[in-house]
Amino acid sequence: MFESLKKKLSRTSDKLEEEIIEEAKGEDNLQEEEGKKRSFFSFGRKKEEDKADESDDSEEEEKKSRFWSRNKDDTSEDEDVDDDDIEEEIEDSSDDEVVDDSLEEGEVKEEKKSSFWSRSKDKDEEEEESSDDDDEEEEEVVEEKKSRFWSRGKDKSDDEEEESSDDDDDEEEVVEEKKSRFWSRSKDKSDEEESLDDDEEEEAEEEEKKSHFWSRNKDKSDEKDSDEGSGGLFSFVREKTISEKHVDDILFELEMGLLEGDVAMEVATEVVESVKEDLVGRKIKRSSDITEYTYNALRNAVAEIIDIPGKSMTEMIEEKKAQGEPLVVMFVGINGTGKTTTIGKLANYYLKMGYTPVIAASDTFRAGAIEQVTHHADNVGVKIIKHQKGSDPAAVAFDAVEHAKAQGKELVLIDTAGRMQTNTNLMDEMKKIKRVANPDLVIFVGDALTGNDATQQAVKFNEAIDIDGVILTKADADSKGGASLSIGYVIKKPIMFLGVGQGYDDIMEYDADWMLNQLFSEDDGVAVEE
Repeated sequence: MFESLKKKLSRTSDKLEEEIIEEAKGEDNLQEEEGKKRSFFSFGRKKEEDKADESDDSEEEEKKSRFWSRNKDDTSEDEDVDDDDIEEEIEDSSDDEVVDDSLEEGEVKEEKKSSFWSRSKDKDEEEEESSDDDDEEEEEVVEEKKSRFWSRGKDKSDDEEEESSDDDDDEEEVVEEKKSRFWSRSKDKSDEEESLDDDEEEEAEEEEKKSHFWSRNKDKSDEKDSDEGSGGLFSFVREKTISEKHVDDILFELEMGLLEGDVAMEVATEVVESVKEDLVGRKIKRSSDITEYTYNALRNAVAEIIDIPGKSMTEMIEEKKAQGEPLVVMFVGINGTGKTTTIGKLANYYLKMGYTPVIAASDTFRAGAIEQVTHHADNVGVKIIKHQKGSDPAAVAFDAVEHAKAQGKELVLIDTAGRMQTNTNLMDEMKKIKRVANPDLVIFVGDALTGNDATQQAVKFNEAIDIDGVILTKADADSKGGASLSIGYVIKKPIMFLGVGQGYDDIMEYDADWMLNQLFSEDDGVAVEE
């Protein structure tokens, strides 16, 4: 929707940026930096992403906290178990120890624990010393036997060589056995060291996985930025100020663009003046500032235009229901705008909300009008009040109101004949229906595709009958958006509903914030620099 207006708004930002950068080049007041290109429309999307990132970060922190707290709980449980074991052993040995009566109970426990750990440490040291002594004794035995072996070899005669060789073999076997024992111990130590190395490698791998996990979110955000493209970011050596000469030509082009998009003259002028007042005097340091300030100025200007205060039809139904009366709504407009179909949609809309509507077929002049509105009433399942073709339209409206009051129905929808705003006789007939039925709401139904014509029609109907609100049909097919932007502001009456399709469910209550997002959000916007 509203593609034409979107392009004109983003082009305004591009032109202003080009103007200021060109001037800065002539002043030798420009330097290029590395940066990411972003769409004009991404400034609104960026705020939403920041909110989403904040919520994601809070969830991530909560998960981290829960993870570490679980580990801490497990560790504390292990420590409690160890302390219990220690205390049991201390209690078993407490009979052999003397404790100072002046110590507190906690200090006693601490002293016993300290004593226990010191005893364990002494035992470990004694075992190590004993193992060292055993090794030294074994080595001395080996050296002594070697010495005796060689001395015996020298003293014996040649005829004892065979016997000595047998002894030699025995001694060698002993030596080999001791060597084997020695190397096996060394191997066991090396295996332990290797297992420790393996544990360290596993810890390193675990740390790497954690690092990879936490960096994934960062990588995703980097990917989003890289999708916009890189390069083209400029900053100014001396701070620049947006002046009237920068914006005059550009805003004149914007005004012409809005008029081409069927925006009413007074609305286009109001938007331009608001943007000019917002931009002139702004201090800028980087080219991205220009885009951001223009985006905000345009968004604020449009927000003021499209937000016309007024009660919703649903609120008014509830107020009338509290008084025991039905809400009476009269629909006016020219032929072919979708007035009768809109009545069928509204009957279906409020029927699904739990209300009971009734339709008055007060278009008694157009051929087939009564049959058409009856067809819609039958399709959605609501009561219709109708007279013969050519009968008094005001009488039909009066009967429908009386029926609603008698049956306790909450909503009366009055269909009227389509008429051009220049047809004086039909406009007088419409005034008569209003006097007789005394509607709470008079709603103008306009075709969004007719653009500025719909605005002019609404002005004429408002002058003749004083309308209370507007429904725009075919809004889903409106590429220009002129009527949606202008009609409420021009007649100072709110848009109440938008028709967004041909089905009975294709109608929505108007929401100014939704309209603003339609105008200032786009996935594939024009790339600008940031």
